[in-house]
Amino acid sequence: MEVRVGCCGWCVRGGKKAYYGVFETVEVQETFYKLPRPETVERWVESAPKGFDFNMKAWQVITHPPASPTWRKAGLKIPESRKDRYGFLKPTEENYEAWEKTLKICRAMRARVCVFQTPASFKFSRENMKNLEEFFTTISRDGVSIGWEPRGTWREHPGEVSKLCGRLDLIHVVDPFKWEPLSAHEITYLRLHGIGKGEVNYRYRYSDQDLLKLRGFVKKRLEENGGVVYVMFNNVWMMEDARRFKEILSG
Repeated sequence: MEVRVGCCGWCVRGGKKAYYGVFETVEVQETFYKLPRPETVERWVESAPKGFDFNMKAWQVITHPPASPTWRKAGLKIPESRKDRYGFLKPTEENYEAWEKTLKICRAMRARVCVFQTPASFKFSRENMKNLEEFFTTISRDGVSIGWEPRGTWREHPGEVSKLCGRLDLIHVVDPFKWEPLSAHEITYLRLHGIGKGEVNYRYRYSDQDLLKLRGFVKKRLEENGGVVYVMFNNVWMMEDARRFKEILSG
């Protein structure tokens, strides 16, 4: 049983080498916007210390429709007639091809977890459940664990989320200040986006009381589920907050 603390992005001044000296894991974010070359990723792995864990965010082409503003960074020109075949985990040739390219980067990175973050517009519905199930039962995983971070109305249907995660062998990725993980996977994956009313509050700075509460949640999860818990900060103050949380854990 272990806890691994890191950030969603290379947030330490001094670049990757400096980051490796502070944290033992990272969630690579650039893979969401545009996939890097495998050779580039392999250099990252070669420069990392032994035992360092890479995780990464799945390419947005699979999860977000072309109308999403983040697609501007993808650098893709899609014919109008094919735009409805991308995103929302649709079991289409285009999405499967995008996953194969993503998986290639997972392999080069030796990523332990690939996080699929679905947008709030990917709402709970029978159609989306069907697409999600068909997509995840069809793709090759090649030893990569799959995390799913649902947003929006899925939170109103915890029973369905739990069943889907169990049936499809998915890690239910959550912000523990919003809801608890509903999967019994050996990996627990927490993404902290700041405390507030909406899905995210990136400008939030965690207090010591917040981090003590987080430590209590992590310890409880380890006692009940075992395995490994990833605690990944994803806010403006993520480097400082993650370092403070490491100190609180060790203390």
